Amino acid sequence: MSSWAEDRTFATSTALQQRLHELVPGGAHTYARGSDQYPEGMAPVIARGQGAHVQDVDGNWFVEYGMGLRSVTLGHAYAPVVEAVVAAARSGVSFSRPSVWELQAAEQFLAQVPGADMVKFAKNGSDATTAAVKLARAVTGRDLVALCRSQPFFSTDDWFIGTTDMDAGIPAPHRDLSVVFDYNDLGSVEDLLERYPGRIACVLLEAGTAMADPQPGFLAGLRALADRDGFVLVFDEIITGMRWATGGAQQVYGTTPDLSTWGKALGNGFAVAALAGRRELMELGGLRTDLPRAFLLSTTNGAETTGLAAYLAVAEAYRQRDVVAAMEAQGRRLADGANAAAASLGIADHFTVVGRSSCLVFVTRDHLGRPSQEFRTLFLQEMLRRGVLGQSFVISAAHTDEDVDRTVEAVGEALTVYSAALSAGSCDGLLHGRPVAPALRRFASPCRLPRPA
Repeated sequence: MSSWAEDRTFATSTALQQRLHELVPGGAHTYARGSDQYPEGMAPVIARGQGAHVQDVDGNWFVEYGMGLRSVTLGHAYAPVVEAVVAAARSGVSFSRPSVWELQAAEQFLAQVPGADMVKFAKNGSDATTAAVKLARAVTGRDLVALCRSQPFFSTDDWFIGTTDMDAGIPAPHRDLSVVFDYNDLGSVEDLLERYPGRIACVLLEAGTAMADPQPGFLAGLRALADRDGFVLVFDEIITGMRWATGGAQQVYGTTPDLSTWGKALGNGFAVAALAGRRELMELGGLRTDLPRAFLLSTTNGAETTGLAAYLAVAEAYRQRDVVAAMEAQGRRLADGANAAAASLGIADHFTVVGRSSCLVFVTRDHLGRPSQEFRTLFLQEMLRRGVLGQSFVISAAHTDEDVDRTVEAVGEALTVYSAALSAGSCDGLLHGRPVAPALRRFASPCRLPRPA
């Protein structure tokens, strides 16, 4: 069997990445896209994408996973979406009055998510989720936000970032207004309600994650607690929407929240997000209420036509084809093949692919069985050498059998190197450069870059 490993050069990418660091804090516009998330000297700067493949500025082609931080389900440059966006742009993108696109998109979305009565569109999930928090506070007159601490990200705004290690610049009083609970632990939510009686405005979580489904009774228990206590139940569907089902995780698990927030996959990578929910809550941000109004979402670009046109084209693609089923089928093939490769080398306890098949991640452990960034970096390095790019194995409907087979073969070769490091008890001599580090951390080290002279 021939090896997929190649002596790829990343010289142009490295030079452009250095220039980016001089002009853009962190060298990228999302922390998860930072060069510290990739092996040193192997952080490709992308020039173009097509389907499940991307090409970097050095001319290297890769089978890509992660797919735009999970936002691309149909594949890069998916022609019907691109054509719809171009057609919308030709008719104008932003007006001083609502456009017909807003009505069409709202009708489509509310037909897609039966538990929602009203929707308001935005450009990113952080804005939509912060609007949900604000609305919950306005409706309940309460101040505390309860969020799931075992889920990695909800918003760029203070109410969430203040709970992370990157809380510099956020006043303590803001941080004190967020409290946390554990996923699949109804008792931890009940404890918060007892500790802060009459103060919890909302309970916010992803109904399901790549790593875990809700245990029987957990979501229904949250729904019952919300109905009894009066807090607003909010589901973050920014990852699960369009990956779990067109109606999101709430459709899969059969529990309807009061509010839900959407983004990422609605536009197959084009910027569109949404806040949706029950009419009696959403109307507080409108004109048909006698109560004090909440400044819900008021964004010039929330109704920009190209994002809404992208969403409508995505919805049409999902009507024509079972996109979720396609992702799940290919994801199962990938997980089965990768895990079989690990088992054949006797290292299944040290490397495993886990999660929902449309949203797979890989777990890397060292020779002692501990989660390891060093071993993760070694695996990323060896996959990049073999033409596979991805911090995860999050798949799209554009990944073909050939893409998956090539990836599985690359995994087998990469794990041969990984196995050698396990036997040696370290990655010394095999890993070229520093290990990757968590994206949300207090200090830049160990990936701190020197200042330019």
